[in-house]
Amino acid sequence: MTESNTPAPESTPEQPASSPTADRGEDPRSGSAILRQIVGGDVVISILAIIIALVIGAVLIAFADEDVADSISYVFARPSDFLGSAWSAVSDAYIALFRGAIFDFQADTFNRAVRPITESMTFATPLILAGLGIAVGFRAGLFNIGAQGQIIVGAIVAAYLGFAFDLPPVLHVLLCVLGGALGGALWGFIPGILKARTGANEVIVTIMLNWIAVYLVAYVLTLGKFNASGTGLRSPQIGPNAGYPSLIPDFLVPGNTFRLHWGFVVAILATVFVWWLLERSTIGFEIRAAGANPHAARTAGMSVGRITVLTMVIAGTLAGLAATSQVLVDGGSLTAGVAATYGFDAITVALLGRSKPLGTFIAGLLFGAFQAGGTLMQSVTSTPIDIVFVVQSVIVLLIAAPPLVRAIFRLPDPDASPKKVRATTKEAAA
Repeated sequence: MTESNTPAPESTPEQPASSPTADRGEDPRSGSAILRQIVGGDVVISILAIIIALVIGAVLIAFADEDVADSISYVFARPSDFLGSAWSAVSDAYIALFRGAIFDFQADTFNRAVRPITESMTFATPLILAGLGIAVGFRAGLFNIGAQGQIIVGAIVAAYLGFAFDLPPVLHVLLCVLGGALGGALWGFIPGILKARTGANEVIVTIMLNWIAVYLVAYVLTLGKFNASGTGLRSPQIGPNAGYPSLIPDFLVPGNTFRLHWGFVVAILATVFVWWLLERSTIGFEIRAAGANPHAARTAGMSVGRITVLTMVIAGTLAGLAATSQVLVDGGSLTAGVAATYGFDAITVALLGRSKPLGTFIAGLLFGAFQAGGTLMQSVTSTPIDIVFVVQSVIVLLIAAPPLVRAIFRLPDPDASPKKVRATTKEAAA
């Protein structure tokens, strides 16, 4: 055989990845393109959604105030009374919300002044952990409604290991944390395997499993060691070595009353782990690929069924870790209401965080602050705490409808063509 004299083709430089602006013939590095991406991006939309929700909350606070209601009857005669009463009601409520969530500048000691921020972090811990589990499911194209049940089952296992055994300090708490994570993982495995093997809808399955978990914990509290008090309402308290250590040691703060514990550190580590899992690992790539296009993932040789089961197990594990932050505390025990509404609130946290680990972490802190500050706002100003829930709901509604936020503030769509943006701007100006 003779060697071919045909010259080898010259290598061509790698073409840059296409972008929406490049596909429209616009330089993605131009100032207008960058500004449009920033102004119309997810971060700005989220911030504006929070602002709109706070404005709506201010309106509700004003009309719920008695002085404002009295001044409405003669608003046209003396509008200053109405405006003054409304401003006083709204400002007092939001100042109280800030004092209860971030920093109480009216406290008589430094410990009491900084206690609110630690309370916000404490309330945020289960929201962050469960929200991360929901976010992982979203990235895989799975709508996991089962965090509530996964928290309950994780709490059952963690509580049992906490009061049924007496182990050395570090070993005992690690065993309880591992048990809670495994309990949540088991409850996540069930909808995952049903979805993978039978095609069952994960929304329906997880909702049903939530109810099973609710009745399961009520039944468990009537059994054996769980019903040591004989009331069937509360299990025995966990052992002294089973709880999370305080993040603020007693020797640093005399008369320590801070509730912040190492569960918050677990939430930080879980956030870093989920970021690495989704953005840097092969499994994360498969999860994102299956969520973006399961048919293409199958064509590429990925097992979508395996990814589904693995994703639900990971989500359940994170929800089980959320349970440990409720049970493994000083004097902690298992109750029927151990999960509160954290499993459902975690869905809103994941939505606000755009299913991104850092975004979910920040959203969890925000909702934890609302929860911590809402109590003081209600006690100081008699403002119904339900208004806080309305604000949270409006935030989620606006996050789910970015075009509505863009329409309110007349923001450009980052994916629209420049000609369309200019035409829309001219129509708005006209």
